[in-house]
Amino acid sequence: MVMSLQEQLKKSGLVDEKKAKQLKRAKVKQEKLVRKNQAPGNEERKLELQREKQALAAKDRLLNQERNAAAQAAALKAQINQLVETNSVKPDGDKKYGYVEGGKIKNLWVNQQQLDQLSRGALCIVRHSSGATLVPRVVAEKIEQRDSAVILHKVDNNSMANEDDPYSKYEIPDDLDW
Repeated sequence: MVMSLQEQLKKSGLVDEKKAKQLKRAKVKQEKLVRKNQAPGNEERKLELQREKQALAAKDRLLNQERNAAAQAAALKAQINQLVETNSVKPDGDKKYGYVEGGKIKNLWVNQQQLDQLSRGALCIVRHSSGATLVPRVVAEKIEQRDSAVILHKVDNNSMANEDDPYSKYEIPDDLDW
């Protein structure tokens, strides 16, 4: 029959019964602490696990912010598309109206009434999936609040009324065509 180390030490007289019970209690206590993760060696592991949890939570927050930003951008784009589709004025006519888009001069064929409205600032040109579209100024201002890059051409009435302009006294003839 095999005897444990503790029994062998008792038999040889190196350890008495009282000391054996103390050692056994200390061993049980240590095992209990290990089971509850309160052992002295586990503090470093706990700190490491806590740091990993914090890093994972920070990563999740960042991903959520990116998803929210993408969802907001898509919502703004959908709002702009809806505004343009519901309020667009179809450009049709025989007069060419030039505007600048991305450093290039592009043309839009409009009628005389639309040309007058464009020059006064009552109509604006916006970029849409089907190309350039005319929208009323009120709608263009709403679109500009959401994304100013969509506005291709907008006449500012304040810049046209320049009091220092020496030619402001002279009227432009009605029959003048550029």
